[in-house]
Amino acid sequence: MSLRFHLLLFLLLAPVQARDIPTNVQDFYDSVVAQGSCKQPLQSGFYDMVNSDDNSFTYCGDHIDDYGIIYLQGANGKLANMDIDCDGLIDKNDDGRCGNAHSTQSTTSMKRYVAAYSNGVPDLNPFVHDYVVFGNTGDKPGWVTFDPREYGMQPLSVMAVVCNGKLIYGIWGDTNGDDGVNARVGEASISIATLCFGTDMDGEVGYDNENILYIGFTGNNTVPGTSVNWGAADQNEFQSSISGLGDRLIQKIGGT
Repeated sequence: MSLRFHLLLFLLLAPVQARDIPTNVQDFYDSVVAQGSCKQPLQSGFYDMVNSDDNSFTYCGDHIDDYGIIYLQGANGKLANMDIDCDGLIDKNDDGRCGNAHSTQSTTSMKRYVAAYSNGVPDLNPFVHDYVVFGNTGDKPGWVTFDPREYGMQPLSVMAVVCNGKLIYGIWGDTNGDDGVNARVGEASISIATLCFGTDMDGEVGYDNENILYIGFTGNNTVPGTSVNWGAADQNEFQSSISGLGDRLIQKIGGT
């Protein structure tokens, strides 16, 4: 076989960990920052840090009709930060970085959807399954909530995260509850944090700069379902299994 064939085969089989940001997504990112704030918030009043008085963060619907997306945006050009989620079934790949996490739950909000595939994976593993925490629930008086399903997002649908000069895919795998001091946004599994920023991230050490863009996709063609490698050995294998659908979904995004 030719060297060219071997090189092509290697590229096709190599695990997809992270990728450069496509031009259309970078243009969109830049336009959101330049706009400064969301014009058509689906729900506002969220924080992205515990000790903060800035509740300008919104689930933005500026492009829900033309691109079919919902994304997080604050005021004055802010996007969101990245808190680390260690919720779920940690049955492998535990390297100790979730050991100091506070408020860790043994299950994710999407456990029942994962288990319904009956493929031997009862819930998401934050070290393996690249997932985004999106949506807010709670019963406390005055607690701000948001359910992305009301606007067409589906549980376990593919999402896109623009972080540290990279494009990472994830699935909508958990929601923010009311167990904290304020209703917050900007959180992802430790596997996504690792793909974005490396192993310095842990259950308590996240990324505080508010320049991460989280994008959710609406519609029925956004859920990879049984085509996903739910039993993946690590976050790279899982990332590879959702990247095909992610690549198709981001084509809907155009610069403004």
